[in-house]
Amino acid sequence: MELRVLRYFIEVAREGSITGAAKMLHISQPTLSKQLKELEAELGCRLFVRGNYNIRLTEEGILLRKRAEDILDMADKTIGEFQSLNDVTGGDVRIGCAESRLIHHLANAIKNFRLQYPRLRFLITSGDTRVVVSDLEQGLSDFAVIVEPPDLTKYNYLALPGGDTWGLLMRTDNPLSQKTAICPKDLQGIPLITSPQSIRADLPRWCGEAVDQLNIVGTINLFYNGSVFVREGLGCMLVFNQLADVSPESGLCFRPLSPKLETKMYIIWKKYQVFTPIAERLIDFLKEQFPDFLQP
Repeated sequence: MELRVLRYFIEVAREGSITGAAKMLHISQPTLSKQLKELEAELGCRLFVRGNYNIRLTEEGILLRKRAEDILDMADKTIGEFQSLNDVTGGDVRIGCAESRLIHHLANAIKNFRLQYPRLRFLITSGDTRVVVSDLEQGLSDFAVIVEPPDLTKYNYLALPGGDTWGLLMRTDNPLSQKTAICPKDLQGIPLITSPQSIRADLPRWCGEAVDQLNIVGTINLFYNGSVFVREGLGCMLVFNQLADVSPESGLCFRPLSPKLETKMYIIWKKYQVFTPIAERLIDFLKEQFPDFLQP
C-alpha cells in the first residue's frame, strides 16, 4: 500500500467525486479510477459505492479513511522530523492542547521563544485529555497539555502556574444565577452538561459518591459547543471559569462551585522521547520559563 495511493483515496473521500479529486490531484480520471480499483483489490473489499454523480464510502471505506489519515499524519511528521534534524533554527512542533485559560502561559512562552527561533511553526490540535494523549502516544504530537495529573510512569511533565476553578455556566434567567456559589445539593434534578473526563476524574473530588446522582443529560469535549447548548436552554454546564463569554449581551453567567474545585494543567511528553532539535530547544526553554513548576 503506497502513501501516494492513500493520498489519492483521501482526496476522493473528501471530494465525493473521482472527477473532482482528479482535478485537485492534477491527474487524469482514468488513472485515478485505476489506482482506486487496485487499492480495493489489494484490500479485498469495496471502498466506495459509486452513483451517477458522486460516490460515498462503504463501512470499509470509512475505516480506511480514519486509518489513512493517521498513517499520512505520521508519515508527514516523520518526513518533517528528518528534514529538521540539521535545522536548529526552525521546524514544526506539534502540540495537543486541552481547553483552559492557563494556555496563555504556553502561548506567551512560545511567543518569546519565536523571538530566538522565528522559523518555528507551532501546530496546535485541541481536544480533551483522552484525545491529546492518544495523539501523543501515536507519535502524532510532540507534547500534550492536559488538565489532569499525568501518569508518572510514562511521562515527564511541567506544571503550568495557577489552576482552573470549576463552576456552573447557566442562562441568566436560571434561578441558580441568584446564588454566589453552587453546592452539590443545588444541582439535584438540574440537567447538566459536562465532559466525560470531569465525570471520571474531577467531580468525584467535589461531591464524592453523589456524582452518580447528578442529572448528566449530555457530554462535551470542547467548551464552545457546550456553551451554545446552554444558551439554547438544554441545561447548565460544569466547566472552568473564564472560558465563557458572560458579558451582559451573552445571556450567560458563571457561578463557582462550593467547596472550591480546582484543576491544574500540565505539559507532558513521553519518557525517553527523541525530539527534533527545535522541539528539544522548546522544551528546554519551557523549563526555564517555569522553573518553580518543574517535576520533582
